[in-house]
Amino acid sequence: MVVIRLARGGAKKRPFFNIVATDSRNRRDGRFIERIGFYNPMASGAEVGLRITADRLAYWQGVGAQLSPTVARLVAQQAPAA
Repeated sequence: MVVIRLARGGAKKRPFFNIVATDSRNRRDGRFIERIGFYNPMASGAEVGLRITADRLAYWQGVGAQLSPTVARLVAQQAPAA
């Protein structure tokens, strides 16, 4: 099953997450199909904290991909802001 979830990057104590479409059997930071966006919880000031490519997200959901609970929460947060 294809799932849209976070893949962690960044340094120790400085997390950065890519939002990726991947097979659910792959490791969290392992191989992925497509990078859909990113989430930077440490963003401050003029830095962008969350960016999701809406058309690619809609495509993957259209072909049956499931959102992880965290990504679903981030998408819901972004929708009113847009």
